[in-house]
Amino acid sequence: MRMPVIFSGHGSPMVALENNEITQGMHQVGTEVIKKYGKPKAILAISAHWYIGETAIQSASPPQQVYDMYGFPKELYELKYPVKGSQELTNDVLKTLGPEVKVNDDWGIDHGTWSVLVHMFPDASIPVVQLSVNRYFTPRKAYEIGKKLAKLRDEGYLIFASGNVVHNLMRVEWDNPHGSVMTDRFNHYIVEKVTQRDDEAVLNFTTHPDASYAVPTPDHFMPLFYILGATQNEVPQVFNNVANLGSMAMTGFVFDM
Repeated sequence: MRMPVIFSGHGSPMVALENNEITQGMHQVGTEVIKKYGKPKAILAISAHWYIGETAIQSASPPQQVYDMYGFPKELYELKYPVKGSQELTNDVLKTLGPEVKVNDDWGIDHGTWSVLVHMFPDASIPVVQLSVNRYFTPRKAYEIGKKLAKLRDEGYLIFASGNVVHNLMRVEWDNPHGSVMTDRFNHYIVEKVTQRDDEAVLNFTTHPDASYAVPTPDHFMPLFYILGATQNEVPQVFNNVANLGSMAMTGFVFDM
């Protein structure tokens, strides 16, 4: 059965330890995926936090769990998500993308991946292979790579990406449990365009007046382009359509559910 595709906001790494409406939304998505499609053969994870100057695929089994954050409570660094890798998926990505991708095991799975998957698939029984976000890609190039990766869905692989529709660390409002006016406005615009499958509008997001506030750097927004490319004309379900800390949107999309 053709597997779905997921984009999830992740926000603060502390989401890994939390039990709230957002993490329950993540858990519900995972539960529904298993119920409708069965367990994926493996997960191809695309995280904003592996943002490097090449398209790279991880091959180690197990992949190292990367704690790529600083100054958080001890229990966050003690959290384990002990997934295996999948050489079969790694090989399939290498075959699919050809010379556009190379193996790189300097990284592993970072908190953009495990802080969400620990809620979606808490038993860590589904192998995970992480693909880098290429910092040199234009939105359209990431979209085109996503189109190539779409065939993996027919082979039993779930494609999962993690970032944020709005992510501005310089404008965080620590005492604000909601979003700023600019966050809400930009998030609403992107949700509207994604659900209308107006991919051109999303690819050209910089035309929106709040784009420089919502996306001051492309790393957290770029994973969405891979996902749109992998889901041609599919209308998603929206989950966790909320913002917090003023300048973070936790919005997620599930395609083909």
